[in-house]
Amino acid sequence: MLIGYARVSTDQQSHALQLDALRGAGCERVFVETASGARTDRPELTRLLEMARPGDVVACWRLDRLGRSLRHLMEIGDDLQRRSIGLRSLTESIDTTTPTGRLMFAILGALASMERETLIERTRAGLAAAAARGRVGGRPRALDDTKLRVAQALVADGGLSMAEIAQQVGCAPSTLYRSLPGGRGGSAMTATVADGRATVREMVATG
Repeated sequence: MLIGYARVSTDQQSHALQLDALRGAGCERVFVETASGARTDRPELTRLLEMARPGDVVACWRLDRLGRSLRHLMEIGDDLQRRSIGLRSLTESIDTTTPTGRLMFAILGALASMERETLIERTRAGLAAAAARGRVGGRPRALDDTKLRVAQALVADGGLSMAEIAQQVGCAPSTLYRSLPGGRGGSAMTATVADGRATVREMVATG
């Protein structure tokens, strides 16, 4: 059986072009989906893959309609191949039931592998460069030492709520609570408040 899969990303787009091509190619059944290509939960694609049996061929108008990425596409292709199910792209003339089609798909697999390796190498290089500059991997701190001292002084003054103070220093209230030992007015914070006030005064005085 030739089984088709058609997908568009939004309700404002039409499946008509894909459906005409798939039916013209002889698809006996077509699964139709409206979902972003980045989504992992595509129920119609899942149903198609569950329905396909050895000897069937899964057809799509273009490969990017089927896989959300080159890596995902290769995973689907490998799964179909293990189950003796073919894969055909109508516009790209790839058909894994033919020697030429299998070669083209193997080339795509090599490109996917190269893409993964390149991404890993770039990530490692970025982390190494950051480490050389004295930084470690991960997100930058939302509340640095200067902002923390300002926050401590504002808490001690008592004129603003924690939410307002968080807005002043540019962080989430939850971050502020975690960064101020003992919470608002807590005893563990008392020792640092004087330093915080002094810092704020210095900042104001120096502009």
